[in-house]
Amino acid sequence: MKKILSIEDDTIIGAALAENLKQAGFEVERAKDGETGLAIALKDHPDLILLDILLPKMDGLTVLNKLRQDSWGKNVPVIVLSNLSEPENVAATIDTVSEYLVKVDWNIDDVVKRIKEKLKL
Repeated sequence: MKKILSIEDDTIIGAALAENLKQAGFEVERAKDGETGLAIALKDHPDLILLDILLPKMDGLTVLNKLRQDSWGKNVPVIVLSNLSEPENVAATIDTVSEYLVKVDWNIDDVVKRIKEKLKL
């Protein structure tokens, strides 16, 4: 069973993502802030990370930069799910993430489909 880590501070979005991913056959771990999410990622080595940018304690860009400095973390697929659609935010992450999705432009079924594609399932 593939493990997905969702780093999302919005309780409703986080719960909906987790429920849909579990129904799709994934094991799901959740973190509500960047600091906790980074610690879980480096400890548990999930198969893919869903990462918000605007997070408490440590923003998603910092999480991503720290993750990419780790020997395991430099290769883990990361899909950014964010409300930030400004070009500078996308440009800051585009080279280091598998995909950048703007929350208002996607639905949960699409996210699950993209995760399966990234994990070649």
